[in-house]
Amino acid sequence: MSRSFRTTRRRFLKQSSLASLACALPTHSLWAATDAPPSPTVKDRAPLHPGSFYSLPLGSVLPAGWLRRQLEIQANGLSGHLDETWPDVGANSGWLGGTGESWERGPYFLDGLIPLAWLLDDTRLKAKAQKYIDWILTHQAPNGMIGPTSNDDWWPRIVVLKALTQYQEFTGDPRVVPLMDRYFRYQLGALPQRPLRDWGKFRWQDELLSVIWLYNRTASAYLLDLARLLYQQGYDWMSQYANFQFKQKITAEFIKLNEGGGLKDLALATHGVNNGQAVKTGPVWSLVSGSDTDRKAAAQMIAELNKYHGLPNGMFSCDEHLSGRDPSQGSELCTVVEYMYSLERALAITGDSTFGDRLEKLAFNALPGTLTDDMWAHQYNQEPNQVECSLHHKPWVSDGPESNLFGLEPNFGCCTANFNQGWPKFAASLFLLSGDQNTDTHDGLVAAVYAPCEVRTSLRGTAVHIVEETNYPFRGDVSFTIRPAAPLLFPLQLHIPAWATDASIKVNGKPEPQAKAGTFARIERIWRSGDQIEIRFPMQPRISRWFNDSIAIERGPLVFSYGIGEDWVKLRDRGITADWQVYPTTPWNYAVNVDPQNPAANIAVADSELGDIPFARKTAPIQLRVKARKVPAWRAEDGAADPLPQSPVASNEPEEEITLIPYATAKLRITAFPLVKS
Repeated sequence: MSRSFRTTRRRFLKQSSLASLACALPTHSLWAATDAPPSPTVKDRAPLHPGSFYSLPLGSVLPAGWLRRQLEIQANGLSGHLDETWPDVGANSGWLGGTGESWERGPYFLDGLIPLAWLLDDTRLKAKAQKYIDWILTHQAPNGMIGPTSNDDWWPRIVVLKALTQYQEFTGDPRVVPLMDRYFRYQLGALPQRPLRDWGKFRWQDELLSVIWLYNRTASAYLLDLARLLYQQGYDWMSQYANFQFKQKITAEFIKLNEGGGLKDLALATHGVNNGQAVKTGPVWSLVSGSDTDRKAAAQMIAELNKYHGLPNGMFSCDEHLSGRDPSQGSELCTVVEYMYSLERALAITGDSTFGDRLEKLAFNALPGTLTDDMWAHQYNQEPNQVECSLHHKPWVSDGPESNLFGLEPNFGCCTANFNQGWPKFAASLFLLSGDQNTDTHDGLVAAVYAPCEVRTSLRGTAVHIVEETNYPFRGDVSFTIRPAAPLLFPLQLHIPAWATDASIKVNGKPEPQAKAGTFARIERIWRSGDQIEIRFPMQPRISRWFNDSIAIERGPLVFSYGIGEDWVKLRDRGITADWQVYPTTPWNYAVNVDPQNPAANIAVADSELGDIPFARKTAPIQLRVKARKVPAWRAEDGAADPLPQSPVASNEPEEEITLIPYATAKLRITAFPLVKS
């Protein structure tokens, strides 16, 4: 490789102008003082069986602080310029009336671009999205079909329906509801002769969300018939997980990949993205069925995935299919963002606070951990133990050699368009509404997961404004300022993570009863403008157990990794971005020496200022220091770390002190460590 094509990570980030990005970040108020609150929350309409909570109308929650900066970085990166450098979503897209790509990539791009543009009130991005929206809304076929005429696959329409519902909530555009009504009436008549197949069959639950969204606005009874037909034709995910059989790493031979089995049920049932989307199936269907078993199915699915394929970053392995617990296996970026979306929906419907724990773990670790700091490049697969990102063969089930490069479209382009939804949908899901289905008498608000934001909504006709200030997950303090337009009685529920055993809450300086970990703390009172809530989450280092009894070190919702030295090597230019390989420059084969019964006693914590780029390695806001010894027999082969040695492991190497940093800040890393034998 010519030296002219080699660069350090520092130079790479400098070339991307990250240093100047902070100057471009807005500091104005999120709303003008005279802004009216967003429209009232739409609840589930009978005979639907209501969920525990309801999503606030889009636009009710806006990101602030570091989270807004993260969305600004995304808007200034690949998400905000993808149509300028990638023909698949460019001017010739079939979803703009062209002859180019006409399947899922345009809808994927739109599904993330819309919330990004409107949450940031970014005129440039809104204009990009509006071109797609206007073409879709003005080119519906006389029979009700939508989208390019070059294909009639139900699957890409499922995605574009999600985009349209978001657009309508942000803008109130009156064209959306009639278009969806005509389309669903057409589909109800067409499905018996042209049923769901392959991707649509396995992802039917995503369309069900849009069907329910429209029913709650129109009360058209045929939509419940359509919901039942989708359920009948869709894959039975609940049965798969009631008797889960896929407990080992899936192989290409097992799914008969080389015999044309890639779109057969066996392959699709073990496909990572399908499983990530499937997690919400039970809760969403329970709105129709009323079954408590259906509502609890998400927890069962997550438990099985974690038991047989779980990884320390909150993900399950899937490269491209379920691939066991070895932390050298990968997880696809599409699965990360789809899993997050499933958790957002499942949390709202079930009220299960543990879904918030996992959502935070994915958002603060797995999502930023597979993107460059400037979000101009991403991976297809990330590994918790990722010792090299190169064209070497990896232990993937079926993915190609580019899968863990950082680039424009490594391995396959679905993630290029689809990753855009991760941060914006997370930001929009920070708060929820609680209350009864048929009355607003008991309506309240729920802090579902934590990040800096502002909320504007209305409870029983009274405007409510809440400001959440925090550097969580990097710090354990969260404060809220409550500003109702007039004194107002309502409950406010606060997510208490399962790890937060000593969390404390104060209201206007006075302690509340001890909050129970793994629940929502409920505070019901008459709130007056200026009331303050302060939450303190003590964040002691702790360990979790993984493959071959290895350990991962966690603090709060963050997972920590040993950051291997990185040498970034440009593989090729890709328009206004590039593809990169990353090679290790330091040893990585460490076993750590901590007391599993009292890990905090062996781990030193050092805090520093949170920088303008929240997940940048050079300004990592937390460092952990721990004793470790090298394990010479633990090596890499063909760019991937060998399976972890069984813990505890003996080592005669000298003891060293190593520094751990947040998972997402280290693009080469060790996250699951052997434990040193005493």
